[in-house]
Amino acid sequence: MTHAPLDLPAKHTVLRSFAGHLEAQPDDVFAVLLEKLAAGDENGEHFLADPAERFIVVQGDWWYRGEYRVLPEEDGGGTRLEHEILNVAQIAHWAGAITGRSVVAAAPAAFGRLLTEIDAELGGYPDAE
Repeated sequence: MTHAPLDLPAKHTVLRSFAGHLEAQPDDVFAVLLEKLAAGDENGEHFLADPAERFIVVQGDWWYRGEYRVLPEEDGGGTRLEHEILNVAQIAHWAGAITGRSVVAAAPAAFGRLLTEIDAELGGYPDAE
């Protein structure tokens, strides 16, 4: 697989979206998230990050794309972490959602664990939406 592109493919569907709040600053959250996600991609082929935008793409299999956005809270009180799971299958797009059912079903718990892990490293209090 080639490096994950930052731009979305022409055909894509959002399958699930998540957001959570962390008390830590956005740059700190991005650094921890970057380290966690990059560690799972030994070859660096399924992962791309834009530090200036605090945006990370994780591309996997033929249908999966995960996007992470690390945003400052409007009141300056911490960080909003957003995560979307997208079906990016260009051929047999309909099959991506079926193939990804187990990933989508497991995603709420996985996102909660991610918030907890980042919180543990940075010492804040996560709130998932």
